[in-house]
Amino acid sequence: MPRKLIIDTDTASDDAVALIMAVKQPEVSIEAITVVAGNVPLNQAVQNAMYTLALCEADLPVYPGLDKPLVRALKTAEHVHGNDGMSDIGLPLHGFTPKSEHAVTTLIDRINKYEGEISLICLAPLTNIATALLLDKSIATKVKDCVIMGGVGQGRGNVTPLSEYNFWADPEAAKIVFESGIPIKMVGWDVSREYAVFDDTEVQKLREIGTPLADFAVDVQKTLVEYAQQSSHLKGFDLPDPIAMAIALDDTIATESKKAFVSILLNDDESRGQTVIDFIGSSGRPPNAEVVLKADSQKFIAMLHRALAEHPA
Repeated sequence: MPRKLIIDTDTASDDAVALIMAVKQPEVSIEAITVVAGNVPLNQAVQNAMYTLALCEADLPVYPGLDKPLVRALKTAEHVHGNDGMSDIGLPLHGFTPKSEHAVTTLIDRINKYEGEISLICLAPLTNIATALLLDKSIATKVKDCVIMGGVGQGRGNVTPLSEYNFWADPEAAKIVFESGIPIKMVGWDVSREYAVFDDTEVQKLREIGTPLADFAVDVQKTLVEYAQQSSHLKGFDLPDPIAMAIALDDTIATESKKAFVSILLNDDESRGQTVIDFIGSSGRPPNAEVVLKADSQKFIAMLHRALAEHPA
């Protein structure tokens, strides 16, 4: 039986590549794509998701969710991904009509309907997921597994010296999710920074695939390249959502992980959204997440190349 996936996204440039990877992965069934405000405002994220699916010739249901964090003002990331989230390269990111059902309702209904079968893949601020858990806490035990791109397992952040964007954008939501009992595998920004950076050589290899999807996957990173090199001091653009997606699709891509208790700070300083990870058990609290620390970069890149090659959706 195909694995059943629900993907929660704030679709911008790297989310789009992650969506392609899921759509092109054999033996999976994408039950829903739920969208939340984050990288870009909600309506733009919906259009970006639906454009990406159309490019893949994939007819999949897209459900709009929350248009702002639980208690804080929305702080988007157009400076990273471009005003339209896709590097402002002139794509027709408009005219698509999503489903009318709310993303939170969809999450609750699908998880209850397919108890023990849903793999939840979270690529965005956790506002939709936290709200679903607040409305029906039982779904935490009904999810098969939950891979979250967010936080920092070790090292520095990408929006403050300590914090990663998804958790920084809505730390209250992240705290609710991590305290819910849902079976979490956390793929922090540190994994992307170490194992999913595409320098000029790797970009050329993507171009040489020679498909519209491969060109799209590179072209929409145009703004991210500048940000990654100037602000994150990387050798090229990194793809945090795609490597998290790859680990969700094939857990052997995560080569080292450790169970730990993870808490999320709600402060209003540089520690806002910081993941405090108790790897040695000093808090006396049982682990609530499996934190990925290392990944197989070549295995990830091979999966990405396969997804961007021409074959049916």
